Amino acid sequence: MKYLHDIGSYFIMMRKVFASFTKPFVLRQLIFKEIDDLIIGSLGIVSFVSLFVGAVVSIQTALNMDNPLIPSSLIGFATRQSVILEFAPTFISIIMAGKVGSFITSSIGSMRVTEQIDALEVMGINSLNYLVFPKIIALLLYPFVIAISMFLGVFGGYLAGVYGGFASSEAFIQGLQDDFIPYHLFYAFFKTFIFALILATVPSWQGYYMQGGALEVGRASTNSFVWTSVLIILANYIITQLLLS
Repeated sequence: MKYLHDIGSYFIMMRKVFASFTKPFVLRQLIFKEIDDLIIGSLGIVSFVSLFVGAVVSIQTALNMDNPLIPSSLIGFATRQSVILEFAPTFISIIMAGKVGSFITSSIGSMRVTEQIDALEVMGINSLNYLVFPKIIALLLYPFVIAISMFLGVFGGYLAGVYGGFASSEAFIQGLQDDFIPYHLFYAFFKTFIFALILATVPSWQGYYMQGGALEVGRASTNSFVWTSVLIILANYIITQLLLS
């Protein structure tokens, strides 16, 4: 029954987020703040991880190509497919569940503990719209983060493959161009949009409805990471079945 209660409270929260809007000029300031905290503040870790994981994918592909008849352009092809289809949208989103999700849960949970949310309600402000709506709008820019991750992942693979002596520059670029299917980009960005909604709402739900003190804020942050990651993986499976099978 607890799971049914949790699911119900999540959808009730989503309805209330769009029920009564805060003043536009206040929301605008909140949205810009959330963009700075959630999007711009995440570019560093996303860039670092993308560059080196793309390099690792390229190196591992090259080291597992034992047959001399296999063209070295396959390194570029495998790097492109791995980064665009799974690594950038899904793996980065799980990392963001730890960074962004924990930040959202702890910030809203701390407001709950210190009764700031109650103060907003007393002043007649829809606290859910005030706290959650700007995060949803800010994370609509999340696909741009994933686009940067895709570029840096492929670029890292290029650096490792070419300068590591596994493939020539021409062969790697040829592999990037071979059998390219534009629909794969649509698939990747569509599920990125779904992941963005999960990243914005599930941690907010965990923080908003938590009860207790400072210790419970830490537990809520942990639960937020676990459930956000689980939902991202489940959504990834469902979307893959619907769009690629």
